[in-house]
Amino acid sequence: MALAIASACIVVERAALRAQGGRERTLFVSAVDQKGEPVDRLGPNDFIVREDGAAREVLRVTHATEPIDIAMLVDDSAASEGVIPRVREGLTAFFGAMAKGNQIALVGLADRPTILVNYTANTKLLQDGIGLLWPRTHAGATFMDAIYEVALGLEKRDTPRAVMVPVITDGADLSNRQYIQVTAALKRAGAAVHAITVGDFGATDDDDLRNRARVLAEGTRMTGGQRVNLLTPSAVQQALERLGRELSSQYKVVYGRPESLIPPEKIEVSARRPEVTMRGTPERGTGSSK
Repeated sequence: MALAIASACIVVERAALRAQGGRERTLFVSAVDQKGEPVDRLGPNDFIVREDGAAREVLRVTHATEPIDIAMLVDDSAASEGVIPRVREGLTAFFGAMAKGNQIALVGLADRPTILVNYTANTKLLQDGIGLLWPRTHAGATFMDAIYEVALGLEKRDTPRAVMVPVITDGADLSNRQYIQVTAALKRAGAAVHAITVGDFGATDDDDLRNRARVLAEGTRMTGGQRVNLLTPSAVQQALERLGRELSSQYKVVYGRPESLIPPEKIEVSARRPEVTMRGTPERGTGSSK
């Protein structure tokens, strides 16, 4: 298996913060070991939270049970021909594990972002949507446009946790949106981006592909997500199953900070144990700073 998980200390840039009883703030945090598997039985002393470099007191840590909106963005362009069968297998397992208690949408990326299944917990509808995933001959992907449009939709939804999971191949991207537009939409949406990429994704002079590369590198980290780069399609199912275990094992971390009229620019969460990687995303909700 060729699997690389980016970043060890995740910087979450100015996303939604929601006050809970005065000075309390909440982060939803993944804690994984060096193999990417969830680490259990962690308490307040295991987490370090900083706002603009200033340490904050961690008050409570519990298992996160809040529902998640999960948007699956699947590359079904012509470049996906050798990948789609593996993606379909992986989605079958992922939907089966994650649909209970959560709302999942499925979006195709060929030619233009296309909603194949709107947000639902109905596994039958989701499985039917998987059946609509086929490589589109002569079609290019629209990864950047899809991230932007899905973020706009998530911004209107009221779920405490939101996640985007793009599964894309190293082909052409025909999007109109640029890096700045996409990252601004992601900040407003408060959604973590966990991107699974299949292929080399080497250096390029193409502006569209360089914009895509920036979102994959910086947009994932900024939102408290990750990029998982696979060199072979056979690893897609394992990557999705591992992501499902991570999302199902997140911690709800409540910390305190002084009252301030100015929200922090950066929130950092890290582990006291060097072998543990943490990624965190602030709780979404009304009354948040964006």
